[in-house]
Amino acid sequence: MRAEQKFKRAALAFSLVAPLLLPTETSAVTVEVARKCNALVAKNFPPRQPGNPAAGSAKGNGQAERDYFKKCVDNGGNVDDTADKDKK
Repeated sequence: MRAEQKFKRAALAFSLVAPLLLPTETSAVTVEVARKCNALVAKNFPPRQPGNPAAGSAKGNGQAERDYFKKCVDNGGNVDDTADKDKK
């Protein structure tokens, strides 16, 4: 009898906490934004050897490309490159 009460309490607690653990809504990246950001990444991180993606980038590394793409997507396809030009 006591184990049954513990089980009921645990089930009740789980049913109250479970909705709080569900992920919240997130907006999906649109195709247009992804294409624009992909083109900006290709422009700002040209390949070391054209036609050979395994050769790497002439500027930066893979992590820098991913960060740039994420920044672009977060800004809706608009990236402020003036800060990057000021560093150089």
